Formats: sequence, C-alpha cells, structure tokens
Amino acid sequence: MEEANRTVVSEFILQGLCASKELQIFLLLPFSTLYLMAVLGNLFVVILIIIDHHLHSPMYFLLANLSFIDFCLSSVTTPKLITDLLKDNKTISFGGCMSQILCVHFFGGGEMVLLVTMAYDRYVAICRPLHYSSIMDRQKCIWLVLISWIIGFIHAMSQLILVLDLPFCGPRVIDSFFCDIPLVMKLACMNTDTLGILINADSGVLATTCFILLLVSYTYILLTVQLHSKDGSSKALSTCTSHIIVVLLFFGPVIFIYLWPVSVTWVDKFLAVFYSVITPLLNPAIYTLRNKDIKNAIKKLIKHM
Repeated sequence: MEEANRTVVSEFILQGLCASKELQIFLLLPFSTLYLMAVLGNLFVVILIIIDHHLHSPMYFLLANLSFIDFCLSSVTTPKLITDLLKDNKTISFGGCMSQILCVHFFGGGEMVLLVTMAYDRYVAICRPLHYSSIMDRQKCIWLVLISWIIGFIHAMSQLILVLDLPFCGPRVIDSFFCDIPLVMKLACMNTDTLGILINADSGVLATTCFILLLVSYTYILLTVQLHSKDGSSKALSTCTSHIIVVLLFFGPVIFIYLWPVSVTWVDKFLAVFYSVITPLLNPAIYTLRNKDIKNAIKKLIKHM
C-alpha cells in the first residue's frame, strides 16, 4: 500500500508568481527581456574571454566559468517561469520537479565554491604577486574549477536523495514558480521536520563555510594591502569591489531563503526571482562595466567587426 501511495502524484501544480492573470501578462515582457539579456550577457563574456588571448589568465578563466554557471542557473527555472505566465494550468512532472531541485543546487553549490576560488585568486594576485604565475598555473586553475563542480554535484545529490524517496500521496500544489525543496517537502505524506533540519544543515554548512571563507579572504586582502601602501585600501577596493558585490548579490538571497527561520511567501518568491533572474544578469554587467581589460577587449572586437 505504501508503494502505491508513492506513485499517486505524477505531477505537481505550480501556483506561479501571482494569481492575477493581468499581472502575469504584464510580467511576460519584462521577464523575457531580463532572461534574454542574462543569457546573451553571460555567453558574451564566455566567448569574449575565449577569443581574446589577452584575457587568457587565471582570473578571466574563473570569470568565464562563473558566467557559464550563471547562464545555466538562470536557465533552470526562468524559461518555465516565462512560459507559465501564459498558462492557466501550471504543472510540472515529478521527474521535472526533481530535475529542477538537482540543477538548482548543482549550479548554486558550484557557484558558491567558485566564488571562493575567485577570492583565493585575488588573494594570491594581491598578497603574493611575485609567486602568482607559479601558484595559479593552468593545471591548478582547472583543478580548482573541477573541484567547484564536484562539490556542487555532491551537494545537489545529497539534497536530491533526501527528497527523492519521500512519499507523495495527496496534496500537489506548490506555492512558487519552481520546485523549491522546503515547499516540496510540505507535500510529503509524513513528518519531515527532521529531514528539513538535515537539508537546511546541508545547505547551511556549505553556504556558511563559503561565506566565512570569502569574508576572511577579502578582509585579509584589504588589511594586507593597506599595511603595505598609503593608498592601499583604495587600490584593494578597486580591485575587489566587483567580486565583493557579486558575493553579496549571490549570498543575500541564499541566506534569506534557506537560513532565515521565518518564511514569508511573497518575500521568498521575490528572493527566488532575484536569485535566478536578476543576479545572473547583474554579474556580467558588474564585471564588464568595472573591468578595463574586458572593456578594451570589447572595443577591439567592435573595431574588427
């Protein structure tokens, strides 16, 4: 009987961003535009770094990987969000729901670790400049990126395994535009309090560890450079501001969604949109607008067109 119950729910119903049909139609163009800009912006950064040999350095190799992850992360939930704005019945299959959970945590977890890797790269460049080329060689950069992908995959699988075996036998309405683990767990036909603690602990440990490492890294960079030059703090700030802004944009919504004890539906939806649509759009804009090498590469590309 228990096995039969597990197979009753073959799909879930997503309530989307809002109930108003007029507002959904109104949001169609803005979200479509934002998603298109995020895709084009991130792919442009990746292609630019590949084709311009002046950008073949560890920092830009890591930046290209960050842009690729942002492209993937925005593509997990946003296309369905956009198409569902036109639908009255917003459904997602059980397999599609589990795939969303896997991909969101895979790319999200990978990005957290990659941001730490980028902080390490800046630490070596600013605090140990004479050893930079030997420490951050090509092989080490590749390994650091692979490690970020591997940790992201392990994190995603650990989350998915805990959710995959839950019995779903009745309620199937998810009050969001994508399959978010806390909302999916609410639909299970069993008490999930202990499981919820385990899942939050898993995400919390990864997010908190990465955030602390980032905080320590950038604090150490600023203090080290300030001690060695009169205008050190301004130079360090100029070098690291883009990274720090991206870190705050990424970890802000993550901390509120998964670590904040009180859940408010409209706040969770707003932060989820920010995390999956806005942040992937802002990252390439922040790096291109604040980076001279990227701007010079763009000018050079325009001249050759």
